[in-house]
Amino acid sequence: MRVVLQRVKRASVTVEGKTVASIGEGLLLLVGVGREDGEAEAEWLARKVASLRIFGDDQGKMNLSVRDVGGEVLAVSQFTLLADTRKGNRPSFIRAADPEEAEPLFEYFCERLREAGVSSVETGVFGAVMDVELVNAGPVTIVLDR
Repeated sequence: MRVVLQRVKRASVTVEGKTVASIGEGLLLLVGVGREDGEAEAEWLARKVASLRIFGDDQGKMNLSVRDVGGEVLAVSQFTLLADTRKGNRPSFIRAADPEEAEPLFEYFCERLREAGVSSVETGVFGAVMDVELVNAGPVTIVLDR
């Protein structure tokens, strides 16, 4: 699994002109599920995301997690994170899990985030063409692989 994590002031997902999810301060997660991924990877990443200290404390140092600040999470499934661009000019997505395997694992990951203490976990619409808007705070963007 691969997660691109962005600390945000706010983020939202729109499908066919309708807002389907939105959050305030917290994290936008773009989540790619690979063919080799399973529950162990999802659990590890959920714990890591919930515990990652990337929010400022009273002195402005990155010492607080999304849990500590009561932040929200917006998770968006994005198979293109698994693109292989080593050959040619057209990306290959052979490493990405098929939708019928990826969707349950994506949902499992989101449930593990909730269990790890994240107060609010919103999602986009799996498999839909989505418009994602965000205000990146910092900016802070981190790539997590497992």
